[in-house]
Amino acid sequence: MKKRFSLMLVIMLMLVTVLAACSSGESAEQTPGDTPKTETETNNPAPEDSTQNDGLFEATDMSLNPSTATNRKDTLVVGTTSPKGVFNPLFQDSAYDDQINLLIFDSFETINGDGTYSPFLADSIDVSDDGLKYTFKLKPGVTYSDGTPATVKDFYFALKVLHDKSYDGSSDPLSYSIKGGQEYYDGKSNEISGVKIIDDNTVEVEVTEVTALTKDFLGGIAFLPEHYYGKDYKQGNVETVKALNEKPLGTGQYILTSFKPGQEVTMVANENYFAGAPKIKNVIFKSTTDETKLAMLESGEIDMDMVTVDEDNVEAIQALGFLDVNIFPTNGYGYIGMNHEKEKFKDPKVRQALVYGLNRAEIVEAVYGKFADVINVPQSKQSWSFTDEGIEKYEFDIEKAKSLLDEAGWTAGSDGIREKNGEKFKIDFSGTSDNPVVDAILPIMTANYKELGIDIVAETLDFNAILDKTDKGDFDMYFMAWGLTPDPDSTVYLSNGAQNRIKYSNTTYDDLMKQGKRELDLEKRKEIYAKAYQELNKDIADILMYQRRDGWAINGRVNGLDITPYKKFVVDLYKAELEQ
Repeated sequence: MKKRFSLMLVIMLMLVTVLAACSSGESAEQTPGDTPKTETETNNPAPEDSTQNDGLFEATDMSLNPSTATNRKDTLVVGTTSPKGVFNPLFQDSAYDDQINLLIFDSFETINGDGTYSPFLADSIDVSDDGLKYTFKLKPGVTYSDGTPATVKDFYFALKVLHDKSYDGSSDPLSYSIKGGQEYYDGKSNEISGVKIIDDNTVEVEVTEVTALTKDFLGGIAFLPEHYYGKDYKQGNVETVKALNEKPLGTGQYILTSFKPGQEVTMVANENYFAGAPKIKNVIFKSTTDETKLAMLESGEIDMDMVTVDEDNVEAIQALGFLDVNIFPTNGYGYIGMNHEKEKFKDPKVRQALVYGLNRAEIVEAVYGKFADVINVPQSKQSWSFTDEGIEKYEFDIEKAKSLLDEAGWTAGSDGIREKNGEKFKIDFSGTSDNPVVDAILPIMTANYKELGIDIVAETLDFNAILDKTDKGDFDMYFMAWGLTPDPDSTVYLSNGAQNRIKYSNTTYDDLMKQGKRELDLEKRKEIYAKAYQELNKDIADILMYQRRDGWAINGRVNGLDITPYKKFVVDLYKAELEQ
C-alpha cells in the first residue's frame, strides 16, 4: 500500500471568530434560506469501487462485533472530546457542548442534510412581502421534559436574554436589527418593541433591515422555558440563567441525567417528545482522544466517533469488519492566497497562469489520496449554492500557463527567470511548519514554477506568524484553509471585507454578493451565487486547492443515523435505533 502523508490536523483551519454581523460564509455560524430537503450522496451506500472517496462504507461481518457492544441493548455510547458543560445553546462556546444542546433544546427550524432549513417546532412561518415581519406559529402540544407546555413566550424570553446588555455569549443578535432590540440592550425599555405575542402559539418579529439570513437566525433560536430560566431573571443580569447551565431543561429528544467533567455525559430519552419518543433509550457521550478512540471502537467500549480520514485509517477500520465508515466532504477548503496589492499579481492572466501552471492534482493525491478533490469554486459540493456550470477546471497545463505569462508581458531573462519592467518574477511563499500539505506543495510548486520561469523562495513559520504577515500585508503567497458554513454569504473576497486577507477587489463580485444577501427567494439566490462563483473562477482571487473528507466510524448495530457536512447526527437521533 502506498504510504500517505500523516493527516494529523493537516489543515490549520483559520477559525476566525466573527460576529454574525460580518455574515461570513467561512467561519461564523450562519443559516441559509428555507427549501425542502434534498438527497445528498453522503448517506448513500458506497459502491464496490476502490476509487470511492465518500459515502457509507458498510460493515462486512457483524459476527465480529464484540460482546461489550452487543450486550448494550438500549444504550448508545458516543466518543467525543470532553464538553465544557455549558448546556445552554445561548452561551455554548464549543462544538462538543453543542451536540449535547441539540438533544435537549429545540427551535422553530431544523437543519436539513444540504444545509437548508425546514420548520420543526414551527407549524408555519410567514414572511411579509417587504421582508420585515416574520410570523412563527408554534405546533400545538409541545411540552418541556418537566411536563410544562411550551409557548412562544419562551422564544421571546430567549430573545430578551440575547439582547440583555450583560449577555456574554457568542451570538450577536443586534446585527439582525430586531426593532426595539437596541433599546432593550440599552436598558431604555423593558420590552423588545418589534416582538408581538399574538397568542400562546403565535409570535411576530419585526426587523428594520431585510436579509436572506434573518428568518433562519430567528428560526434557530432555542426555546428557553421562562418558568424555569426566567424565575429569577432581572434585566441587566443574566447570571441566574447561566447558573442553570449544568441543569438544562428543554423540549428536546433527551434529558440530561448526569455530567462528569472530563469523563462522560449521560442522557435518557424524553418519552413525551413531540416528534415521537426516541427509539434508543440511553445515550452516553464518553470522552476520547485521538490516541484512544480507535482502540475503544475496536473493543466495543464506544459505538461511534469521528476519525481522521486517510487511506491507512480507513483500511484499518474496515478490516475490523463490524464498523461502518461514513465519509463526507469537509466543510472547508485549502487554498494558496496571493497578495493583490503586489503589482505582479494584478493581471488576471498572471493569476490564471499560476493556477494552470501548478499541478494541484499531484499535490492533493500525495497528501490525501482519494479522500480529497481539487476544487475550482470556494464552496462545498454539498452546498445548495454550489455550481460547476461555466466553471473552468484549470487542469495542469504548463504550455498554456507559459502562453498566458507571455501575453501578460513577462519574458524570460538570460537566467531563465521571467521579468517585466525590470522586476524579476520571484514569489516569497509562506507555509506552516510540520504541515504535510505544505510539505507536498513546496517541491511541486518549486519545480512547476521554475519551468514557467518563476523563482520560488519558501519559508515555513508557525500559524500565528503567518497571520501576522497577512495582517500587515507583508507577503506574496501563503497556504491556509477556510471553514465553510451553510450560507454562502461571506466577506472573504469582498472588497475591504472583514476576512479579505488577500486584498482582492472585484466590483462585479461585490455587487453579486450584495444581491445574494438581500434576495429572499432561494432559487434566485442560487442563480446569483452561481454568477459570483463564475466571476471568481474567471478572475482568480486565489489558487483553490482542495476539499478533503471527514468521517465517522460507527458500529454496524446502529441504524438510521443521518450525517452530512451540515447536519450533525444528533439533530434527529430520535429516529435511530440499535439492532438487537
